[in-house]
Amino acid sequence: MRFCQLSEITSLEPGERVQAILNLTGQEDYLRDHFPRFAVMPGVLMLEALFQASALLVRETEQYRSGLVMLKSVRNAKFADFVQPGQSLTIHAEIIKRVDDLYTLKAYGTKGDATAVSARLLVECSRTGDDGSTSAEDQFSANYMRQLTKRLRETSMA
Repeated sequence: MRFCQLSEITSLEPGERVQAILNLTGQEDYLRDHFPRFAVMPGVLMLEALFQASALLVRETEQYRSGLVMLKSVRNAKFADFVQPGQSLTIHAEIIKRVDDLYTLKAYGTKGDATAVSARLLVECSRTGDDGSTSAEDQFSANYMRQLTKRLRETSMA
């Protein structure tokens, strides 16, 4: 994950839910263009933050067995408020259904007590081996995501 949209994980219950925080510092490169006189986090990156938190939850639930965790669809996406530099988006994601390697999650981001973004996400797990087995790429991805999750959890404890 080259562009992590999470600053910390505050709560993670495998198979259940995750809560994470994104602190918008104002130093993010995309804010120069979105928008020069009224800097706000783009809606698509708000959705990316929901997905990243959801993907960490799914990976932890799967005990990092899947190399790929892909966003299959976004349903009922609603954008209700802007997130500007100096503000934080608290991300909540909860698994509401699982069928084999497909997870349905309810995810939303709040700014204070107000909901800024919400959506239902369909996430699919897969292994990259030709026969569905774990490949070297899967192992690399799993190790990287384990380390990222650990770092984001430690940030919360600091």
